[in-house]
Amino acid sequence: MRKVVIVEDETAAAVNLRAMLQSIMPDAEVVAVLESVEESVEFFSKGTDADVVFMDIHLADGDSFRIFKSVTIDIPIIFTTAYDEYALEAFKVNSIDYLLKPFKEDDLQRALDKLQRLTAVERMAEREHITKMAEESASKGLATMLVRYKDKIIPVDMDNVAFFYTFAERVTLTTLDGETYPVDKTLEALGQQLSSDDFFRANRQFIVSRRAVKDIAVWFGSRLALNLVLEAPERIIISKARVPEFKQWLQSVRRG
Repeated sequence: MRKVVIVEDETAAAVNLRAMLQSIMPDAEVVAVLESVEESVEFFSKGTDADVVFMDIHLADGDSFRIFKSVTIDIPIIFTTAYDEYALEAFKVNSIDYLLKPFKEDDLQRALDKLQRLTAVERMAEREHITKMAEESASKGLATMLVRYKDKIIPVDMDNVAFFYTFAERVTLTTLDGETYPVDKTLEALGQQLSSDDFFRANRQFIVSRRAVKDIAVWFGSRLALNLVLEAPERIIISKARVPEFKQWLQSVRRG
């Protein structure tokens, strides 16, 4: 096990991981350091002979689970995260282990030892077992969200939400009726709570509802521009790498 890919958007964390790997495995070769979902999709779509991937869950353009919706990665993955609630989700995508930040050399060594011990059959059995646990405990998504408006707390039905938008570290919710309310959650946190059948993380600024999509325009560079049933604060662009995932989501049958 020599060749390593690191998916990490924090330079210091990537440098630290590389140093620990060199200490534990002097012959280890870091073949790529990737900083975003988009960059990772492009890299893995071309194929790689790496032996293991260390992957941060939170990246600059969204959570790394989106990578697996665009490409298949058969290489064992060890996730790194500061949030242990992502553990079960991590094991759905061929994860051998996950390291909770900040981790030490001993933690890294244990993860690598586990990788070496497991046979292919054992890896598959472990993955299937934890995937089943994750599916059984998975949330169906929020049905209602409580938002503050002046001196009141208002329940908003998720079926009436058009999109979530973030700007200057402030997140807002806009309904299909055109009402806008502040939300005290990040888009990353919302992405873990909303139904993936009904909502799609379009880019860093927007999570859009299926009900709000009016039509789609082909944009520059093979990207897509979304037109909603109501006006958005800025143009909503889907990157080229995420176009297939978006089209599949939009065409899929809504469950429930």
